Amino acid sequence: MKFFIDTANLAEIKEAAAYGFLDGVTTNPSLMAKEGVSEQDEHIKAICALTPGPVSAEVLATEKEAMIREGRHLASLAHNVAVKLPLTMDGLAATGALAADGIKVNLTLVFSPLQALLAAKAGAAFVSPFVGRLDDVGQDGMALVEEIVTIYGNYGMETEIIVASIRSPQHVLRSALLGADIATIPFKVIQQLAGHPLTDKGVAAFLADHAKVAKK
Repeated sequence: MKFFIDTANLAEIKEAAAYGFLDGVTTNPSLMAKEGVSEQDEHIKAICALTPGPVSAEVLATEKEAMIREGRHLASLAHNVAVKLPLTMDGLAATGALAADGIKVNLTLVFSPLQALLAAKAGAAFVSPFVGRLDDVGQDGMALVEEIVTIYGNYGMETEIIVASIRSPQHVLRSALLGADIATIPFKVIQQLAGHPLTDKGVAAFLADHAKVAKK
């Protein structure tokens, strides 16, 4: 299973990369705005320089031809850019055109298994089901991931599933158990993955015992 970080914060990306298990980055206009990014192109280049893995950069256009133009521009910024498009009819049509150019597309804002099926048929390299947002409206976001994994497995579809809108380590755990290809994880949740009170307790006990021996 691959781990992406869901952020536009360069310091968070650098720290996550230093852990040794960062496989890529996802961004979106909201994350860019959160960091106060005024020059998106240069910021995307900076992110791409921090990881060899895919960096999802999202278009702002909503119409097919404009999406294609913007997608081609984003892909020209670095070799590891994956163009992020919303799953709409225009987004699906733009996906086919960009995929024909050899550009990887991440179809995002996916909330149903049929949307995910269309993404794969359109030639998307990645599909991003938003599990946290489904949980927010009383649905089971991870059930969607399970359905997508089943559908893709039925037909040998190569589109990779990026579990997005992750809110907790449990989302990451269930993603791994279901066989999702990728989890894109906020920095604070990445930090939570390694934590366990019994680990902390064990380290404290080892240090205390060592201190006792050292005094003899």
